[in-house]
Amino acid sequence: MAAIGITALAAGLTACSSTASPSADGKAGSADPKSATGTVTVWLMEDAQKSWPDLVQRVNDEFAAKYPNVTLRLSYQGWADKVTRLDKALAEGTAPDVVELGNTETMKYVLSGALAPVERSSFENSDAWIKALANTCTYQDKLWCVPYYAGARVAVYNSAAFQTATGSADFPKTEDELRTALDRLADKNKSDKTYSALYLPGPYWYAAMSYVSAYGGAIARFDGSGNWHGTLSDPKSVQGLNHFVDLVRKYNKGDLAVNELNQYEAMARGRAGAFYGNGYEAASVTAPVTGDPTLKDAVKVATMPGPGGKPLPTFIGGSDLAVTAKSNVAPLAADWIRMFTSGKSEQALADRDILPNNLTQLNPLKSKPATAAAANAVPDAWFTPLAPGWGAIEKQKILPDMLTAILKNNKPVEQAAKEADAAIDQLINKQG
Repeated sequence: MAAIGITALAAGLTACSSTASPSADGKAGSADPKSATGTVTVWLMEDAQKSWPDLVQRVNDEFAAKYPNVTLRLSYQGWADKVTRLDKALAEGTAPDVVELGNTETMKYVLSGALAPVERSSFENSDAWIKALANTCTYQDKLWCVPYYAGARVAVYNSAAFQTATGSADFPKTEDELRTALDRLADKNKSDKTYSALYLPGPYWYAAMSYVSAYGGAIARFDGSGNWHGTLSDPKSVQGLNHFVDLVRKYNKGDLAVNELNQYEAMARGRAGAFYGNGYEAASVTAPVTGDPTLKDAVKVATMPGPGGKPLPTFIGGSDLAVTAKSNVAPLAADWIRMFTSGKSEQALADRDILPNNLTQLNPLKSKPATAAAANAVPDAWFTPLAPGWGAIEKQKILPDMLTAILKNNKPVEQAAKEADAAIDQLINKQG
């Protein structure tokens, strides 16, 4: 979902919860829930307040019925300042007992010791959790948070442009068919030297690593002896990089050094037939201020086909829920999460076209028009290495710089990949 910055809103709700002495694994104790006392503080992101407030209320009511003498304090946070507020609360000893984290945020808090481990088997559908999403919560064979919902990248395309160029408004199902359609789009618009049949930005490392993943490659791997090593120069990774580079060079007619942050603008200005992005970027294409509202009926989303006749593996997006390490009501906090991620709760999300945390409830969404594109991309999704130094690797822009060196400076893929591996090896095992 879009990480949009809006001032955090606070709403106090009262409910009740079970008291048992805190336990490291987050399991509820054996005391009578109705005799439990205390206060459980929950931070949820504003998405829940806007899009599924009835789910939040139902879970709070369920929690209150089980734990009538416990107070629940719930506040909604904005994406723009949540991390700053959480860091401050952790430093001051006023952190919430339950916190929602974007899944790219979890490793920072795991490594800093800010989260408490929880027991996977105590959560419903945990044996069917989407693997890549569960991986965002897993470190050193322990589970540090609970998958909440998933997100995926999809193909965003101008169906009217495809209809005109190819005779069909449908997005191709295989990459061979897609290349044929893109060639026809390019030919149809050959008079416009800025037109990209597929607008695929050169430094777009999330897309590049999707092709690496499609060939069985990876950014880095854990060697079993306690260290991570860059693996971009491995043969399978190089195959994926070459595939990505070929698509960029053939179909992107924009500046190959420009990243994907505003890629929707190319389509909004009539200079792109398709791009690969988050589903919400389709709305940006047709927005009144940032885009072109006249494209509203033409802009659609579809599953992006990848190599080998399969959907392109997507970077897994979404959110997780965690119990903070210093919570003195950890069992109660974990039980609230248990209720909020139950099969009933996840179905409430699925009914709103939000991807649930597990494959069992995800499967029906694969054939539903509104969710098929994202749902079909999720099962083979990938995530960044859960390594201590990953944050530093992102900060130093090693992957975008590698891609720019290849596409803008014509550095051979194998050489650029080896240099990126060397840079990754310098940082990936160092916490910082």
